[in-house]
Amino acid sequence: MPAYIIASVDVKNPEAFEPYKQPTAASIAQYGGRFLVQSSRHEVLEGSWNPNRLVVLEFPSADAAKRWYDSEEYRAPKALRLQHAVSNLLLAEAIQPPPTP
Repeated sequence: MPAYIIASVDVKNPEAFEPYKQPTAASIAQYGGRFLVQSSRHEVLEGSWNPNRLVVLEFPSADAAKRWYDSEEYRAPKALRLQHAVSNLLLAEAIQPPPTP
């Protein structure tokens, strides 16, 4: 069952954050993941949550997402993100089968 990592990321030092991007994208792909959303353009329809940058990743399963998050390949990029950005990450599993209208 697919699983999604939903992240809000507020980059504090864009120049220092730049080396995070390429190895992170490569490590996500290595664990079967892909970017669904990566945007700083969004509209709040309800509530007060207004992330600076919103990222949604899709993985084949929650286990695959957790393996990526804890992987050796993501360890150094994660440390860089933690140093140069304020982030919130959430792991959510898809509904299987999808509800019928």
